[in-house]
Amino acid sequence: MTDDKKQEFYKALLEKDSAYEGLFFVGVKSTGVFCRPTCPARKPKFENCEFYNTAEEALLASFRPCRRCSPLSHPNQVSELVQTLVQAVEENPEKKWREKDFRELAVDESTARRQFKKRFGMTFVQYARARRMGIAMKEIRAGKPMIDAQLSTGYESGSGFRDAFSRIMGDAPASAKDNQILKASWIDTRLGPMIAIADEDALLLLEFVDRRGLEKEVEVLRSKTRSAIIPGKTRPIESIERELDLYFKGELTEFHTPVRLIGTPFQLKVWDKLKQIPAGETRSYTDIACEIGKPTAVRAVARANGSNQLALIIPCHRVILSDGSTGGYAGGSARKKWLLELESKRHYQNQ
Repeated sequence: MTDDKKQEFYKALLEKDSAYEGLFFVGVKSTGVFCRPTCPARKPKFENCEFYNTAEEALLASFRPCRRCSPLSHPNQVSELVQTLVQAVEENPEKKWREKDFRELAVDESTARRQFKKRFGMTFVQYARARRMGIAMKEIRAGKPMIDAQLSTGYESGSGFRDAFSRIMGDAPASAKDNQILKASWIDTRLGPMIAIADEDALLLLEFVDRRGLEKEVEVLRSKTRSAIIPGKTRPIESIERELDLYFKGELTEFHTPVRLIGTPFQLKVWDKLKQIPAGETRSYTDIACEIGKPTAVRAVARANGSNQLALIIPCHRVILSDGSTGGYAGGSARKKWLLELESKRHYQNQ
């Protein structure tokens, strides 16, 4: 490993940069432990750091896993408390949670609120309510009378049902049949967590959770599709979860999960060209502009490239600058380099 790479990794360690999750591990000679880049522990001096590409390398160098950042598990892995509560909701999704319910599970209510907020961007009560409303939405769309959906999800008051529905779904029940439901799910990967959003037929969004502007992307998707977005899984989400696991193991280079692209005709043309770039190869923005018959539209191509909402599937990371440098990437330039190296290795292995 070069000195420049070590300095780059050390800077990421000091800044706890999540874009470097999975790219390296650091062994701390003064303590004998190895950590992930985002470890909250006090940072070691540079001269006490040894950097490794994999956890296995750190283990073989006699370092033991840090107890604070658990480098042998996925970053942001679901805690046992979150798993327990999610399972409890699935066992009785219509349940209205109260203080005594938390006591029966020996769970601290404030801890549950904090962990769910960190993990899902909503409190546990909001999560449980969203799940109940998801059931109500399904019943309404199936033609079931609103009063039945209201009562089956535990709302005795019609106005309370409508208010809760509007807060979560962004729409009133009376017009719900005209809207669709999208499910959002968290997927842990080698390079950090990703969020997947899909309906029952196709994947609409796949992004790294720490991507800049993700919240706006989700809101634009909600607006363009006139959809409500709730926690959950669909077949496309389960499919991409399996494919991502194979991709990061270097066992898959093309994704087959059905997707739905939402963009302008120009964006769709650019994204189609991106999908045609084989794994292990790259193109420049100029190359793409020429291929779509718009050689002077290099900047427009770059904007379309950055507007892609299906990371990895639409491989915008395979587009580099004309001088051969990697250029920017919404998921972080370090991730982009790692992805290109992964695909390059796989490409040469297959030749």
